[in-house]
Amino acid sequence: MSVVIAKNLTKKYNDFVAVDHINFQIEKGEIFGLLGPNGAGKTTTIKMLTGLTSITEGDALIGGISIKERPNEVKKRIGWISSEVIVDDDLTAWENIEIQAKLLKVKDWKERADAILEYFGIKEFKNRKAGKFSTGMRKKLEITMALLNSPEIVFMDEPTIGLDVNTRASLWNLIRQINKDYSATILLTTHYMEEADMLCKKIGIINKGKIVALGSPEELKEKYGGDVIEIELKDGLNVELNKFGQVIRKDGKISVKTGNAEEVLLGVINTIGSNNIKSLRIKKSSLDTVFLNLTGGSLEEEGEFDLRKFNMMMRRARR
Repeated sequence: MSVVIAKNLTKKYNDFVAVDHINFQIEKGEIFGLLGPNGAGKTTTIKMLTGLTSITEGDALIGGISIKERPNEVKKRIGWISSEVIVDDDLTAWENIEIQAKLLKVKDWKERADAILEYFGIKEFKNRKAGKFSTGMRKKLEITMALLNSPEIVFMDEPTIGLDVNTRASLWNLIRQINKDYSATILLTTHYMEEADMLCKKIGIINKGKIVALGSPEELKEKYGGDVIEIELKDGLNVELNKFGQVIRKDGKISVKTGNAEEVLLGVINTIGSNNIKSLRIKKSSLDTVFLNLTGGSLEEEGEFDLRKFNMMMRRARR
């Protein structure tokens, strides 16, 4: 069963096409990753799917409901976890949850809230002010609030950005757990390729407003992968390396995309001259190389989702 079906989803700003007739589906219980470089249309896509911005052409169904025709109904059926912490630090965890329950108009919420807090191991702290929570506990509180209305899909926008390595790994485990134990369907945006590789069953890569690749991490690596030799040369040096593969020059470095780096490495070094190389490294086939091959650049940070507008939108939908 498809929880999300995007059908020729399009957004235009006057003559500029931000999202260009994209199509994809997200199945129930799936973690779907949406990746794209800065300005690719990723944030605009999410805004359309959540009803924050209007759709120019096409449509999207969330749980079988048209976001174009019944946006308020869709907004009641989604959960949201931002890259920024959105809990009120001056209120207790329970008070934060209570406000969320009232906004969502969730009846008999207390039992569900208690069960989720206990599942996350923070029930004993529900009467403590959120400002005294650790980063990990605050994320668990946010997820509790997002799951309170049993949403059709949870949107996670950069949920681990800015976290230290240990906290990020803990959150990865947490996302896996709620996906499994709560059958939570998740649309995840991230700038960490290893995160997408580890968590997502399916990935869509968007570039210049179009979906340029769609599939599992393994399928994408097999179809679009390859090795990359990344070289930094001494200042002022210019060499021709096109015979070894596709060459991309960016930020003072040369990237040579090739099917097998080891087979051409010696030829590359001999052509440049080892004394002219400042640094050299090989990147084996990965989602990083897939992204490089498809977009011609690395994954850069996109403009932040307008959280203030999103929260206002959610409040209006529940009135």
